[in-house]
Amino acid sequence: MMPPDFATTDVAAKFATYPDKPRQMLLTLRRWIFEIAGDEASVGTLDESLKWGEPAWRPKSGSGITIRADWKEKSPNQVMVFFDCKTDLIDRTRSLLSADLTCEGNRAIILPIDTPLPEAALKTALGWALTYHRDRKAKAS
Repeated sequence: MMPPDFATTDVAAKFATYPDKPRQMLLTLRRWIFEIAGDEASVGTLDESLKWGEPAWRPKSGSGITIRADWKEKSPNQVMVFFDCKTDLIDRTRSLLSADLTCEGNRAIILPIDTPLPEAALKTALGWALTYHRDRKAKAS
């Protein structure tokens, strides 16, 4: 499945600022987020925007949290995926997916640009983020 065109010219312009390798990684992450939202997680449509100047995606249904991803000139050898630091998602990622993903603090997954994206682990973590609120409600019932 191909992701939709960029939701806004701001988001498209942001992607155009990235060097080639990080841009390709971020485009892959974006494609996976839309695929998971539509196919695997069934969370419906996503709101795509810039949050704090970074590309961000959030299910319009409210089923999950905002996912942000970015490359920064001050850390040119990595792309980062950010989750809300008030959730347990990074702790869960660290404990269950630490063999494949490196985490920073309680809010970021670090992806070195010189290694292939760990697809299965990343898709798992992204799926958790897209269904975070829905999953918590289901556990509470």
